Amino acid sequence: MSASKRVLIAEDSSVIQNLARKILEFQNYDITAVKNGEQVLQILEKEDFSILLLDINMPIMDGMECVRRVRALSDTTKAEVPIVAITGNAKNYTEEEFKTAGFNDVLVKPLNFDRLVEVVNQLTDK
Repeated sequence: MSASKRVLIAEDSSVIQNLARKILEFQNYDITAVKNGEQVLQILEKEDFSILLLDINMPIMDGMECVRRVRALSDTTKAEVPIVAITGNAKNYTEEEFKTAGFNDVLVKPLNFDRLVEVVNQLTDK
């Protein structure tokens, strides 16, 4: 029962990826990190996660495309995983666009790490 909650972080910035990893590992989360949305889909084929954190602007496949593809997966457990957008330019999208794409919440850069922990805790404690 004490299986740790697994977080998949997709973020092309190593600095943000490493900071988020350290903060969440300190909260006893098991972290896997990748650099783009295509890698998210590849790893989701083999593994399950409690939550996904997706950067909006990534090479190869961005967060908006990735969330749509995850939500369209035939495995309903994976398709319904909580997904949080991480963005440095939230002004490019409305909150409604994030919700319509399939995100459960949005975190704006520079990341507020207290808010990161709060959102991850909320969405994984369901």
